[in-house]
Amino acid sequence: MSIEIERNLGEQPIARIMSDHGLKAHDLVAISTEQITHKMVSRACKGRRLTPNVQFKIRNAVNKATGKTYSAADLFTY
Repeated sequence: MSIEIERNLGEQPIARIMSDHGLKAHDLVAISTEQITHKMVSRACKGRRLTPNVQFKIRNAVNKATGKTYSAADLFTY
């Protein structure tokens, strides 16, 4: 019995937060001290399912770029 995992989950709250702060994917990649790519940020915004490790890297970059403290639950709905 194969259970299909839904991978496309629709636009995530991170997309709205980034637009509210005027951030682009490049801004997060540039400010991050961890290795994240433009593709990771793009997938996060579009709602592609990411590993917890990538979610935390992106969360850290968003927190650093905005000066606020967001949790993974604030940025992702899954």
